[in-house]
Formats: sequence, structure tokens, C-alpha cells
Amino acid sequence: MVNEGPYNHQASDSAYQFVQAALAKGHRIYRVFFYNDGVHNATRLTEPPQDDRHVVNRWSKLAEAHGLDLVVCVAAGLRRGLVEDNLAPGFRISGLGQLVEAGIQADRLVVFGD
Repeated sequence: MVNEGPYNHQASDSAYQFVQAALAKGHRIYRVFFYNDGVHNATRLTEPPQDDRHVVNRWSKLAEAHGLDLVVCVAAGLRRGLVEDNLAPGFRISGLGQLVEAGIQADRLVVFGD
């Protein structure tokens, strides 16, 4: 679960690197759930400077390459102006039930950010 935005906290970078490393070691990631300000990781409206990393594109490319399920909390997204129309590729909007299901299906639930 990612609870912080891509450019105001280390949580998103740490989560991305954790998922990437786990996949490289052969682990399966059941789902990445974006909650609270973490939903900002899913907006296609992000345009960082050319010399900065593009966190949203990183998540999208990782999802495409590994078939990751990137889920954005609908309530947290709506509060922050995130709707289907501005969702980046690879992300989908759903409810907290998806987080609960991931907690049940996975061996571990790792939380990044407050």
C-alpha cells in the first residue's frame, strides 16, 4: 500500500523499488493499492522536469511488464480530483474492498508512508 504522493515523500520511490526488487527475485506481487495522497501516483497529468524521474510512468511501465494490479482508492481519488479521465495507463479505480482482498490473498501487506 502506498500512502504518499510521488514527489513529496520517499514512500512512492521506496514502494516502487521494493516491488521491482521483489519481482526480480521471483516473488509475486498480488496488488499495489494507492491510498490517501498515494493516489497522486496514478495521475496522467503529472509532468516532471526532464532531469527528474517520472514516477507515474515508472509504475505504468512496471505494471505493463509484469501484469501488476495497480488499484487506486475511489474515495481518496475523488477527494483529490482523480477520476477515470485522468488516470495513467495501468491503474484502475476501485474501493477499499480491493485492499482487504489483497490482505487476505497475500502473505504480507507492506505499507509505504503514513
